[in-house]
Amino acid sequence: MDSVTDRTSVSLPVVGRTLDRLAAAAAHIDGVWERDLRTGDWVVVSTRNSTYTLGVVGDGTYAVSGGWFTATGADGAPIGISGCTWGGCAILTGLVAAPGMHLEFNNGVRTTRIREVRTIRGTAGARPH
Repeated sequence: MDSVTDRTSVSLPVVGRTLDRLAAAAAHIDGVWERDLRTGDWVVVSTRNSTYTLGVVGDGTYAVSGGWFTATGADGAPIGISGCTWGGCAILTGLVAAPGMHLEFNNGVRTTRIREVRTIRGTAGARPH
C-alpha cells in the first residue's frame, strides 16, 4: 500500500544567515532526506515555477521529470542530487527537498524556491521508469 507524506514549512529568515546558524537550523529541517527513501519511492517537488517528480532509482540517482528536465528533453534520465541550499552557496547534502529551500541537482541545475514536497511510498523493489 502506498503512503503519502506532505511537507510544508517556513524558511529560515534572511537576516542573520551565518554558517553557524544555518548548520544549527539544518538539524531541524522537516524535509525529505535521502537516508529515508528506498527504491521505488517518489518525491514530488513543487517550486515557485515548476513541479518535479523524482523516482528513486536506488543507486544514489533519481529518474527526474519536470521543469528544466522537461524543457530540455532530459526527462527520466538518471541524475544525482547534490543537496539543498537556502539560495546561497552553502549546500546541505543528504537533503533531497525541503520547503523554503532550493533543490540542486549534480548537473548544476538549481530549482526556484520549493513550496511543497510530497513523498509517495512505492512498492518495495520497484524501479521507477
